Amino acid sequence: LTATFFSLSSSGSEVGGALRTVMRVSRVSARLYLSDLDSALNLGVLTSRNVTLIINATGRRVVSYPALDGLQVLHVPVQDQPHALLSPYFDPVGERIQQNRAGSTLVHCTAGRSRSPALVMAYLMRFEGLSLGQAYERVLECRPFIRPNAGFWRQLIEYERNQSGQNTVRMVRTAAGVLPEALLDLDENLRGPCASR
Repeated sequence: LTATFFSLSSSGSEVGGALRTVMRVSRVSARLYLSDLDSALNLGVLTSRNVTLIINATGRRVVSYPALDGLQVLHVPVQDQPHALLSPYFDPVGERIQQNRAGSTLVHCTAGRSRSPALVMAYLMRFEGLSLGQAYERVLECRPFIRPNAGFWRQLIEYERNQSGQNTVRMVRTAAGVLPEALLDLDENLRGPCASR
């Protein structure tokens, strides 16, 4: 059993454990999942979803994934900090997800709330033609607790402008600080429904 690694530079009861795993793994589309680190280390999660590519968006390069034939891991070494540069990875990660025809892709960070959702939203904009607002709504419907940090939002807004020449989300000043308006006013109309788990 072997896993191929790439790097980009610039428990409770059995029933309770199964429930926690379901809550930690979110299906964005037929072959694309979002999760936290613990779920990405779970052999059952990987095999039941036919995961052949893991996008590791944690700061940790050394992660002991289950040994599976053909499993590839792409490491995105970015910390979850507003000043961290995630946008240089939007295209390489999106291209790897798009090229993975052997099975499913699991994109994870530590909690599955900031880095990995931001990468998936960039993928949805480029390869599924969604606006940033639509990509956010799609991922939010699948994983209701996402919260990319303000710096990642700014990078996604710039990425959308570079992709389409327009912006569907803007940063606004609130009592809680500068936030993307998508967090303040969610549109109920999604381009397409989130795939069921």
